[in-house]
Amino acid sequence: MIATLRGTLTYLEPTFCIVECGGVGFRCYISGRALGSMPKISEEVMLFTFMSVKEDAIDLYGFADMEELNCFKLITSVSGVGAKIGLALLSTFTPQQISMYIAGNNPKALTAASGVGIKLAQRIILELKDKVSVLPGTDDIVSTSAPSGNVNTKEAIAALVSLGFSQSEASNAVGKLAPDLAVDILIKESLRLLARQV
Repeated sequence: MIATLRGTLTYLEPTFCIVECGGVGFRCYISGRALGSMPKISEEVMLFTFMSVKEDAIDLYGFADMEELNCFKLITSVSGVGAKIGLALLSTFTPQQISMYIAGNNPKALTAASGVGIKLAQRIILELKDKVSVLPGTDDIVSTSAPSGNVNTKEAIAALVSLGFSQSEASNAVGKLAPDLAVDILIKESLRLLARQV
């Protein structure tokens, strides 16, 4: 298994690149996010990779960081979701946004990615809704502690801010819920409210 590639970027297109390592050129399919992080041709590049081995092909997929790689692996674990859809989702959304839409049960938002219809988006959410806590940036979502309501509210707001929401967005969403709810419930319900606003 090839886990990372570090070498010279010798060729670049919107959907793939070629990285030369020790005289061998490796073709890596990349997301739009990874494309945006690429250096200039002939400069050094480092990618986290996933190797797909099939009967008729061995393909490498390259990512800018481990967050994106882990999200790709989780998305492609869904039945009927291949690498093409995984890359399309990661070219349209950040791993944190994908986490938000899954937790918020918002399949319509996912359909903004090329090739993702409403039925496929619903299947992704159905199969990953119980796994959303392992997506990058959602560590706080699995918190099951239940201190006083005021502390719960602060923790929920902090978790939402860490996911990329503004302080006001997070505060407004959490403020619509009962403060004595457990932290994980506050976060998930707030994500649902915020996802509807997208």
